[in-house]
Amino acid sequence: MAEGDDPRVYFAAERTLLAWIRTGLAVIGLGFVVSRFGLFLRLMRDVPNAAPHAGSTWIGVGLVLLGSASIGLAAWQHLQFSRGLKAAGLPRPSAMRWSATFAAIIAMIGLALALYLLQGAGAL
Repeated sequence: MAEGDDPRVYFAAERTLLAWIRTGLAVIGLGFVVSRFGLFLRLMRDVPNAAPHAGSTWIGVGLVLLGSASIGLAAWQHLQFSRGLKAAGLPRPSAMRWSATFAAIIAMIGLALALYLLQGAGAL
C-alpha cells in the first residue's frame, strides 16, 4: 500500500488538527483570564471606579486572537493537506470537512470573544 493510499495518513492529520484545536482553546482561555485579571485587581482594591488596566486587556485580547488564528490556520492547513490525499481508503468528503468546519467555527467564536473583551473594556 502506497503512503498516499494509507488511511492512517489522514487520521494522523486529523489528530494533528485536534491537537491544534486543543492548543488554540487553551491560549484563548488564557487570554480571557488575562484580560479579566484587570477587573479582578480593581475589585480587590475595593475601588469600583478605578481606572481599568488596559495592559491586561490588550495582552488578553492578543492571546485570544493568537489562539483563534492558530485554530483557523490549522483548519486551513488540514483542508489543504486532505485535498492532496488520494481518495482510496479515506472517509467520505463530507466527513472530512466536518473537523475543519468545526475548527473554523471555533476560530470565529474566538474572534467574537476578542471583540466582546474589547467592548467590555471600553476600547471600541
